[in-house]
Amino acid sequence: MNKFLKIHPNDNVCVAIQEIECGDKLLVDGAEIIARTLVEIGHKFSLCPIPEGEDIIKYGYPIGHATVDIEAGEHVHTHNVKTNLHDNLQYAYCPDASRPEIAKSDLTIKAFKRYNGDVGIRNELWIVPTVGCVNGLAQTIVDRVKRELNTSHIDDIRVYTHNYGCSQLGDDHLNTQKALAALAKHSNAGGVLVLSLGCENNQQLDFKKAMGQWDENRVRFLIAQEVEDEIEAGFRLVGELVEYMKNDIREEMPLSALKVGLKCGGSDGFSGITANPLVGRFSDWLIAQGGSTILTEVPEMFGAETILMNRAKNEQVFHDIVALINNFKNYFRKYDQPIYENPSPGNKKGGITTLEDKSLGCTQKGGESEVVAVLDYAEPIKEKGLNLLNAPGNDLVAASALALSGCQLVLFTTGRGTPFGSFVPTMKISTNSHLYNFKRNWIDFNAGSLLEEGRTMDGLLQEFIDFIIAICNGKYLNHEKTGFKEIAIFKTGVTL
Repeated sequence: MNKFLKIHPNDNVCVAIQEIECGDKLLVDGAEIIARTLVEIGHKFSLCPIPEGEDIIKYGYPIGHATVDIEAGEHVHTHNVKTNLHDNLQYAYCPDASRPEIAKSDLTIKAFKRYNGDVGIRNELWIVPTVGCVNGLAQTIVDRVKRELNTSHIDDIRVYTHNYGCSQLGDDHLNTQKALAALAKHSNAGGVLVLSLGCENNQQLDFKKAMGQWDENRVRFLIAQEVEDEIEAGFRLVGELVEYMKNDIREEMPLSALKVGLKCGGSDGFSGITANPLVGRFSDWLIAQGGSTILTEVPEMFGAETILMNRAKNEQVFHDIVALINNFKNYFRKYDQPIYENPSPGNKKGGITTLEDKSLGCTQKGGESEVVAVLDYAEPIKEKGLNLLNAPGNDLVAASALALSGCQLVLFTTGRGTPFGSFVPTMKISTNSHLYNFKRNWIDFNAGSLLEEGRTMDGLLQEFIDFIIAICNGKYLNHEKTGFKEIAIFKTGVTL
């Protein structure tokens, strides 16, 4: 196997796919290059002399500029490269009309049909606290249900605890309300008890307004301060849901019913070479079947945003993407924080040098389909296709946000690994085989095999599709087996 990979013909750097030692002779495009330093796996080395100030090119795009003269064969990383990014840019709509041609598939999934036509790939029973003060009460009810009732027909029973719902102002209060309302209506839940204290800011009457419509057979409400024994009352209501859910069965459903979130975390130098392009190919395939995907992590679009803008389905969506990008930059400025304080230490250790380097890899999860809409935080999908979502890059917050917008499944690519899961199945996809073999208890699928001789993207994509169909049909992911599931709400402002 070759020791390096040149991603794009115009690149002036290569990525090491095996460790390169100082003095190694490397044949690149017919020219011999001698490695001047050790280059770790996932890191970059220069293919030619790069003068100070000249752009570093990877994926065919600039990922920053040289801060000193760089010789051919040198390690190219944070010690000699700086981002090109700066304040808000002026954007022009330059539509890219090229779209992948993908055949229709006769594959289907077996899932749970809901009253409004939505589909759930799990049938779980949740307690949703409207305020953190009742987290303990909710857990007590769940524990009693598990002890005293037969729940073998239910995929999981749990409380989604959080610290919010009171002493919040403005956008934070609304975000919490919208997020919890979306959670209570999610199609992966076959039954939900909304549990309130009674005196919190997030009053149940207002919460119901935020929910809009819901299935009254599957959602119950309880205010703890209004009953003498809230545990007994909660147990009775959840018992009714347990009984009702005995009638739920999986039915054959079209792929067009799927809404899939696209997320990366703990990225490394292979993220934009293996796992993210694989997820991008899946995204294009699912959209061709009439399904939907959502891409978020807005700060990790900085530096690659024009690629997405030029794929906007029309000029209005283009302007919506511009606003999405600039508003998030203003969010950083509001708190006097640097806009481009990225990548993370783990990213850098894995070979990612600048935010452009990270973003050009990150946005590949969105494939090549047109962008049909921009969603606000916790806003549900309204149009099938590729959507962009207003949410940060933080793993827990972003994965929760994808699910809150209606995704039944989140695809999570990683080069470093993580055990967490959101409140919907969160599939961990490794960018490299070492991580997959080392953390089999975390990682569900290995995209790193693309670096192995004889593996093709088309072949791996079919394995990937088959695996995802199995997940939709009820196969558990690693985090579901361990019970590592949680919700994280996007908070930006003052707490009283």
